[in-house]
Amino acid sequence: MTSVTSAAESASKTAPSSKKPHRYLRGEEMTAWWFVLPSFALLLIFVFYPMLQAFVISFQNYNLVGSTRSFIGLDNYKTLVTDRDFLASLRHSFHFAIIVIPIQTGISLGLALLIQKKFKLTGLFRTLYFIPVVISTAVAATVFKLIYNKEFGILNNVLKTFHLPTTNFLSNPDTAMNGVIMLGIWKGVGFFMIIFLAGLNNIPQDLYEAARVDGATKMQQFFRITLPLLNRTTAFVVIMTTIDAIKLSGLVFVLTSGGPNGATETAVYYIYKMAFQQMQMGYATAAAFILFAIVLAISLVQMRLFRNAEY
Repeated sequence: MTSVTSAAESASKTAPSSKKPHRYLRGEEMTAWWFVLPSFALLLIFVFYPMLQAFVISFQNYNLVGSTRSFIGLDNYKTLVTDRDFLASLRHSFHFAIIVIPIQTGISLGLALLIQKKFKLTGLFRTLYFIPVVISTAVAATVFKLIYNKEFGILNNVLKTFHLPTTNFLSNPDTAMNGVIMLGIWKGVGFFMIIFLAGLNNIPQDLYEAARVDGATKMQQFFRITLPLLNRTTAFVVIMTTIDAIKLSGLVFVLTSGGPNGATETAVYYIYKMAFQQMQMGYATAAAFILFAIVLAISLVQMRLFRNAEY
């Protein structure tokens, strides 16, 4: 009898203590939700609600001049599928992305490998490579516009030095996009260099030491250790570069304004032109959602490919 009584007393003593961790965890969870709530409210008000409103507008014939609205169903989307200007703007965006993604990723990784080694001027070089990232898009585009100038631009002066023909890069439909591409790479390579540098610093040095002991060369270490362990970092860089490249607009707006003859008119610039120059807000919003769907699909495919390639 006494043993039963003592067991019951011990159980009654341990019961409250077992509830305390549970209450503590519930309190921690509630505190976390209170911290998340303001950010979620801002997202709801300034992101999700405007997106919902824009999605509704995409099914309307909405002209900003007269503020007239009428529901037209899928007519905007059907027209966009056969709109030559919109399809051309998509081609220009993909042309920019296809060239920029591998070149910018390769240069970023190369610079990260160079500045990873510590020497006296490492900090200086890191700063110099990162400066283009913090420079305003308008300032960078204006400077490159002067560099590309046919009369007094630095680029044409270099061509004259080597007795090569000069050209106005931004006025020639065959070279205008190349000028935008060079500026885009110069502007974004520093940011992704920092991302790669963070990934390189997370690779354990013991792996390289073991590889050197086994007689592995620098190239073997790079392809067998560095690249496989940078897989997730590379995935992030490629996906973000793809998104930035396809939604290119600011550089085009300042540098070429979509010209010459629409040779550099990207999808986002086309959306801006339809919305705020031709005032066709419903049509422009439908184009924006088509572009959103394309970017989302490409990003999901890239994430799946990199997930399958993980070591």
